[in-house]
Amino acid sequence: MSEFLIAGLWGLVSGSGLLIGAIAADIFFGKLTHRMIAAIMGFGGGVLIAVVATELVGGQVTEGMGPWSILALLAGAAIFSGTNWYLARSGAEHRKRCGECTEQPSEQDHHGSGAAIAVGSVLDGIPEALVIGMSVAGGGKISLAVVAGFFLANLPQGLSSTSGMKVAGRSRSYIYSVWVGIPLLIGIAAAAGNALLGSGETHAPTILSFAAGAVIAMLAEAMIPEAFENAPPFIGLITVIGFLAAYLLAQY
Repeated sequence: MSEFLIAGLWGLVSGSGLLIGAIAADIFFGKLTHRMIAAIMGFGGGVLIAVVATELVGGQVTEGMGPWSILALLAGAAIFSGTNWYLARSGAEHRKRCGECTEQPSEQDHHGSGAAIAVGSVLDGIPEALVIGMSVAGGGKISLAVVAGFFLANLPQGLSSTSGMKVAGRSRSYIYSVWVGIPLLIGIAAAAGNALLGSGETHAPTILSFAAGAVIAMLAEAMIPEAFENAPPFIGLITVIGFLAAYLLAQY
């Protein structure tokens, strides 16, 4: 099987966590409280912190981050934050919220917010697609921690966002169109990233730093607000457990 197809399939696997989370939210809608969802989101946030620390910038700690990696880290964060700011003005600011504490806008409240939420969710998945495409470039083996980490982090995102969509009155067809389409787009983006990046090992630290910046910005702006507003007791511990789970996966 060609390398870019392998990257695409792994991207699809990691992105499928969004769909599984959405299905769980649909089945258990009304039974999961904000505090339950916040706890799951906190766990997912911890997982992503570990992925950034061990897989994206971890290898550069002992060697030191070069100037290009530092610029790439800041650029990834700046591009995500800038795009997120624009989408927030279009109605996608609360796309990861479950709706109990902070409601997503309905289409009647903010025309075009449905499309903005969908685009924002695609934006959230771009860094992981970039990382997966890069990981298998040049015949490299995909890290279990990368795929499992993104998959586990995607589950609570799909769960919380879908709960918020249902509270906002969005149709089931809209919800499933979003969460079926985005994993497919993540897979396509991972395959495209692999084809474009090629073996480019020289630029790997810079590319991974760019993705790390975007992931950290996404954590701060999209996931952490849901996890820590009216959070359950010991949410910090729950987040650390998520970090530990992904960190241990990275050892194998």
